[in-house]
Amino acid sequence: MSTSTPLLTPPPLPPLAKPAVTPGFQISKDQLTTIVPVAVAAALGTYLLCRYMNRKSCKKSQVNKSINKDSSKVVHSFDIEDIGSKAVYCRCWRSKKFPYCDGSHTKHNEETGDNVGPLIIKKRDA
Repeated sequence: MSTSTPLLTPPPLPPLAKPAVTPGFQISKDQLTTIVPVAVAAALGTYLLCRYMNRKSCKKSQVNKSINKDSSKVVHSFDIEDIGSKAVYCRCWRSKKFPYCDGSHTKHNEETGDNVGPLIIKKRDA
């Protein structure tokens, strides 16, 4: 006689509980106390680094380094009759014969990458 054993089927699984999902991004208080100081330090570091790098590449300085420094403003005035046929005036503030040009702008331009030149005033031929 043959005995057969009935097949046992496992009991059905209970339904899985859905996790509570709230829309949006959540950060715990512990995470926030770490993230905020790191973000502030990173922003401040970036700002200071940019200021430092820009200062090195930006050649900020006074144009007039030595001429009439005791005056609040350097002004020269000439009568056109006194000029003669031609006058060449300095615009780089480096001339030893200021306000007249002595060619110092050439060295200034090489050192700074500037392109300043003199102001040339000529009388027209009548």
